[in-house]
Amino acid sequence: MSKLDELMQEYCPNGVAFKPIKEVYQRLKGTPITAAKMKEIERADGDVRIFAGGKTVIDAYEEDIPKANITRVPAVLVQSRGVIDAVYYERPFTFKNEMWAYTHENKTAVKFLYYVLKNNMGKFREAASGMGSLPQISLKVTEDFEMPVPPLEVQSEIVRILDNFTELTAELTAELTAELTARKKQYAYYRDTLLRQSTEIKNVKLGSVCEVYDGTHQTPKYINSGVPFVSVENIDDLYGTTKYISAEDFAKYKIKPRIGDVFMTRITAGVIGKCAVVDRNDDLAYYVSLALLRPDSSVLDSKYLKYYLESGWGRKELAKRILWDATPTKINKDDIGKVYVAVPPLDVQKRLVRVLDNFDTICTDLSIGLPAEIEAREKQYEFYRDALLTYAATGEIIAKQASKQASKQASKQAKYDALIKLCQYVFGVIYLPLSEIANVFRGEYITKKSTCEGDIPVILGGQEPAYYIDRANHDGEIVVVARSGASAGFVSYWNQPIFVTDGFGYEEKAGLTTAKYLYYVLKNIEATLNSMKRGAGVPHVSGEALGKIELPVPTIGEQNRIVALLDKFDGLCNDLNIGLPAEIEARTKQYEYYRDKLLIFKKQ
Repeated sequence: MSKLDELMQEYCPNGVAFKPIKEVYQRLKGTPITAAKMKEIERADGDVRIFAGGKTVIDAYEEDIPKANITRVPAVLVQSRGVIDAVYYERPFTFKNEMWAYTHENKTAVKFLYYVLKNNMGKFREAASGMGSLPQISLKVTEDFEMPVPPLEVQSEIVRILDNFTELTAELTAELTAELTARKKQYAYYRDTLLRQSTEIKNVKLGSVCEVYDGTHQTPKYINSGVPFVSVENIDDLYGTTKYISAEDFAKYKIKPRIGDVFMTRITAGVIGKCAVVDRNDDLAYYVSLALLRPDSSVLDSKYLKYYLESGWGRKELAKRILWDATPTKINKDDIGKVYVAVPPLDVQKRLVRVLDNFDTICTDLSIGLPAEIEAREKQYEFYRDALLTYAATGEIIAKQASKQASKQASKQAKYDALIKLCQYVFGVIYLPLSEIANVFRGEYITKKSTCEGDIPVILGGQEPAYYIDRANHDGEIVVVARSGASAGFVSYWNQPIFVTDGFGYEEKAGLTTAKYLYYVLKNIEATLNSMKRGAGVPHVSGEALGKIELPVPTIGEQNRIVALLDKFDGLCNDLNIGLPAEIEARTKQYEYYRDKLLIFKKQ
């Protein structure tokens, strides 16, 4: 037998007396106070709490409300208008005269009343008049309400049990809510990480990532054998020279080439910026017409540097420092270090080198073919080399601009698509405008009066379907961005028949994007999309502005990987959104069940 059962047997074996509240508790009066006055005296650190209708609660200083009937003992406040409820309060408080409060000389009795009222709040709400936006109960309903009045010893035990239960429920609710919040933050973190995987490309001065030297300024004494001598004439074949110097002369070189160094022509009547990479441990002597570049191997790949300097972008940068009026044309050694070079991460550089090496091999292998074919391949190689290195330097795809003269649109688009895939392979992710990575579907204007009711959701601009009709204007996967209103920019994903009206639809572009990836990447910048709305009255987002937004576009395989991960996290969060509140609700119902059991008494 529980302690409560023992107390019931001892103090009220024949049942419990029921009495109207007004016969047991002292009613406290409220204070007339206007909304304007409350706003005037509200203080964050006030020592008196003021309760008003509905859920309005403020704190104020006691000296600012001298005429208030301030309650300084524990009391139960009955909120009788707007939000019908009961509040137990121990701090000093006052309240508007549209409410009433009850107290008792025994604190336990006050708390017991609170639990009884909470347990019967449904009855009070049923008795309320004006069940619209401002329901209210009369003082008589409360005053005449008959409640059980067991001995104080019994009341005390019931209050103790319910207090403990309330505390445990509050702790559990806090823990579950914290868990839900943590999971949502975790999901947001991974979503942001996956969708912000942009390749970091830095434009830096060559001298900050590479040592720059030049060769001997003295005309060498050539011999028939010895250390191979490199100059502009044999830059294409470092070890195929017919010129040599003695080991004694080579010993005078302060900087001797080593594997990974890059020779670059800097004084020549020909092309400045032509490069060769040292790939052997053999000694090499070099003349002043060449610069010796020694990249920091942890930052800059030698072969990448060669390709970059020989590209159209590299030549453009070198041209800014070349002394064109000199005879022969030259670029000073110190000025080479001032040339800007685009430096992506090392793994990206190596992928780019692999791609360009493959092109180079193709051109070489075709040397036995027709000259016209060799020329075409070499031009293709130069085009893609320059395109890749221009993207590294500027983040821009140049193919569309370069192919404007193409006679066929299909050929131009194919060339552009091929370049996109090549850049994706090299850089992992590239940035392109939304208008180029998705097919745009524009909504159709309708009104509710002009339609028939059905089960097809109408996407009108809010965060939920506006209503349902009997026809659709789109079926299958689509991402919809709300066009106007407070929710302009809201992103939703659909894979069912829908009717898009006040919104912009975006479908996947085969081979370039998937619809679900578009959804996640746009959802990730939803706040930015919302901030783009313009106009007085009903603000709206411009379709043209949306189309210009640049988004990260990894390969289709990587998009699928990202979507799979985010789908799992999204499912987990949805489970938590459903599961944790359900758990909280279950605990609350359990508490209410036991409260009902404790507060149901047999009448005498």
